[in-house]
Amino acid sequence: MTGPVFRFAPSPNGRLHLGHAYSALLNQKMATESGGRFLLRIEDIDTTRCTAELEQAIYDDLHWLGLCWEEPVRRQSDHFDDYRKALQQLIAMELVYPAFLSRGEVRARIAAARAEGRDWPLDPDGTPHYPTEERYLSQKEQQTRMASGTPFAWRLNMAKAIETAGSDLFWQESGAGPSGETGLIRAEPARWGDVVIARKETPTSYHLSVTLDDAAQAITHVVRGRDLFHATSVHRLLQRLLDLPEPLYHHHDLILAEDGHKLSKSRSDTSLAALRAQGWTANDIRVWLKV
Repeated sequence: MTGPVFRFAPSPNGRLHLGHAYSALLNQKMATESGGRFLLRIEDIDTTRCTAELEQAIYDDLHWLGLCWEEPVRRQSDHFDDYRKALQQLIAMELVYPAFLSRGEVRARIAAARAEGRDWPLDPDGTPHYPTEERYLSQKEQQTRMASGTPFAWRLNMAKAIETAGSDLFWQESGAGPSGETGLIRAEPARWGDVVIARKETPTSYHLSVTLDDAAQAITHVVRGRDLFHATSVHRLLQRLLDLPEPLYHHHDLILAEDGHKLSKSRSDTSLAALRAQGWTANDIRVWLKV
């Protein structure tokens, strides 16, 4: 089948809220208006926080909103072998390395650098970059530490990855970034530092799985919240490294709480289930969201 393909990809680690409803409804609207397809993906690589009950709640909430999607639904937890294969490809290309520093050790290095008056780079979310010294461990030292059972994560050697991919990375944006960025956007993956690509116990991360899933599902239009605008730089880099197709991107407005913060599952913001219990209808939600 050809034509535009859109997707909504929630994680079953909490109840859906108005922000999720807006993104899901907008994806379906854009798919319908373009004569395209609308897919649902369950992003459940976090097997500790994601549950079958919350997954079922996602289906219930979306059905209540009047949404329909193609079956079968892609569940990330069914595709760990696919992610592991891509991870092995990056390992073979020597673009990732095992990173062993604990959070406390990272904080100590940052504190020491700042005490000496040195700036420490922050990613677009304001999180300090991971120290880069482990890029240069010998294979023997890496194997020894991994064999010892020390927890580790596979991190992208960002400098080498950019050198391999080339700096001519762009994406086409039909929405807008936090500062109104739109049109042809230059990707700046270096702003993220050595991002996590996979963990010892989970052979993937958000960045790797979302990039592979979009390619596997032939997604042509990625429509998602503006909070993920800058993450697109990492996804474009992985697409180039793994020879994956480039979708078009549309980052939409965020639905904010009364205090001006983004709606969040962790902040116990009003869920669709709670609104439904208060007497809201699906049409009320659509009218309020203007979609």
